[in-house]
Amino acid sequence: MQIQEPNQSSGFALFNLAFRPFFLFAAVTGLLLMVHWLALLGKGQLTYNYYQLSQLWHGHEMLFGYAVAVIVGFLMTAVRNWTSIQTPYGKTLAGLFLIWLSARLLPVIAEFITPIPSSVIAAVDLAFLPLVALAISLPIIRSGNHRNLIFTVILIAMTIANLLTHLQLLGFTESTLAKGMQLELGLIVVMMCVMGGRVIPFFTERAMAFEAKRFSWIEKSIIPLAAGWLICDLFQLHLLSSVLAGVNAMVHFIRLAGWFKARMFRNPLIWILHLAYLFIPLGFMLDALSGFAMVSPYLATHAFAAGAIGSMTIGMMARVSLGHTARPLKLAKITIVAFALMVAAGVIRTFLPMIPELYTMAIHLSGGLWILAWGLFLIPYTPILLKPRADGQFG
Repeated sequence: MQIQEPNQSSGFALFNLAFRPFFLFAAVTGLLLMVHWLALLGKGQLTYNYYQLSQLWHGHEMLFGYAVAVIVGFLMTAVRNWTSIQTPYGKTLAGLFLIWLSARLLPVIAEFITPIPSSVIAAVDLAFLPLVALAISLPIIRSGNHRNLIFTVILIAMTIANLLTHLQLLGFTESTLAKGMQLELGLIVVMMCVMGGRVIPFFTERAMAFEAKRFSWIEKSIIPLAAGWLICDLFQLHLLSSVLAGVNAMVHFIRLAGWFKARMFRNPLIWILHLAYLFIPLGFMLDALSGFAMVSPYLATHAFAAGAIGSMTIGMMARVSLGHTARPLKLAKITIVAFALMVAAGVIRTFLPMIPELYTMAIHLSGGLWILAWGLFLIPYTPILLKPRADGQFG
């Protein structure tokens, strides 16, 4: 089945394919969200209109705003390749993007410019993920590529997580917000486990010219183990959750070791993905330790969020953007610096708070490195994402 390609009629290509607007504005949003968050902390602002607490706004927007944008950009682009059926582009893609962008802007407008009904803020935010789920499900079903419906299931579960968050903010429930945020972070971890297992060894093999080791028992256990951990965590089955976190940590360390090749450190597009994935077993390990009151549970949260999500997203965005715009897989030096800064931000945010006196420093230092990383990333990648493919084809 051949994709019916539209004509490339102008030098503006932002809405040709989903990775373009969502990657570009994920980077912009990641930068601005962190600037705003550090500014709120700096002036001691604890409240935030619709989200009630500035900390809740920060957590929600990093998960449902920034991280979801990268996931959607990747999935809608990947589904096109998997199915050979065109996914939304042009005005349809622009419409989807504007819904996502409006959901980011409305709470800020309500906080600083003019009141907006809470129901409007919630409705716009909740509309986005179901539309994306529909957009990827139709080509998957039409092509018979049913194994990838797992991503539709994950997007629907993310919608439920977002609904749990908004139900409490709207006053319909009393204790669902934390569950919603917890579920969303866990679903993103599951997504990284699934997609990381597909693309990281594939990219490594292509770049390093070797065959990565894959253990069938591990590959079959990845989703059940991660899902089991998440369910136990949500239902506060603390002992079982901690045990499963420990098992997940061991499994993912072994899995990652099978993909390792020392010479990968010569290729930044490869080492950034391996280091990003390393934060996943580290996060599971810290989660297991927190279950036995040995460390704070927030260390695991930020190993997954600042560590795995931060480094995985910047690495995948860099690689996918070059590949899908027909450009050589070579990085500008400032992009390599951005990778290093992002990994450092994850390490600092995860481990420095182990020393309580350095908690505030950890937030500001890691946040500053995060901002610098996205600022450097945007310098070479903004024109790449705005301009047509190097080979003149549509996409």
